Amino acid sequence: MLMNEKIRASEVELTGLGGEPLGVVSREEALALAKKEKADLVCDSLMSSPPLCRLAARGQAKRQAPLAKKAEGGALKTKEIRLTAQIEEHDYETKQRQIEKLLQSGQSAQLVVRLKGRRGEGDQAKALLQRLITDLREAGKAQTGIQVSGKQAAVVVEPLNL
Repeated sequence: MLMNEKIRASEVELTGLGGEPLGVVSREEALALAKKEKADLVCDSLMSSPPLCRLAARGQAKRQAPLAKKAEGGALKTKEIRLTAQIEEHDYETKQRQIEKLLQSGQSAQLVVRLKGRRGEGDQAKALLQRLITDLREAGKAQTGIQVSGKQAAVVVEPLNL
């Protein structure tokens, strides 16, 4: 995100603090207006000519950037967590904590249990994923159902605070 003096275009299409269009102004004029209003000049799009810029309350632009990405439909990052059907209790708790941290940071997690072809392992994997979903209900919810196919069982868990 380009801000203030880092914007190099000679002219910018400016939007005010309240969202009102101020038209095409020179870069110097936009910076002077930002300084007068005690605001930051933030470039929203370099793809247009002149680039679209707006005035944002000082310090607010950086805080709003992640929210804007989420609002504009930026895909959530999905991290794949691999498990085995015969997991020890300590390992299970470690993976659970790792997934909780991911969900609390706003990322979704794809839980994958690799199957090795033994009989009944598919049911074991499904039960393991169901237990994980139940244990993670305070941090996230299942976005998809548990899908068992060929060599793996998988489910996508998304954070609750979307």
